[in-house]
Amino acid sequence: MCLAIPGRIDTVEGDDPLFRQARVVFAGVTRTVSLACTPEAGPGDYVLVHAGIAIATLDEAAAERTLAALREIPVHAPTVPERG
Repeated sequence: MCLAIPGRIDTVEGDDPLFRQARVVFAGVTRTVSLACTPEAGPGDYVLVHAGIAIATLDEAAAERTLAALREIPVHAPTVPERG
């Protein structure tokens, strides 16, 4: 299963559409992301990011709905077998 996470573009670097990169903020964590697939994206825009590549732009409401849905997923720590 693949998962794309929405984030907000803070800054954009580069002019070549194939090599543009952005600093994208995900819940307070900032990562560098390729904008090769989303040449229209700019600072303040929300993008869906998979494997370090922004694969789509989306509006703030859609980003918030997606983040809310992700927060609903239960998180379970892996079970470690007892030694013995």
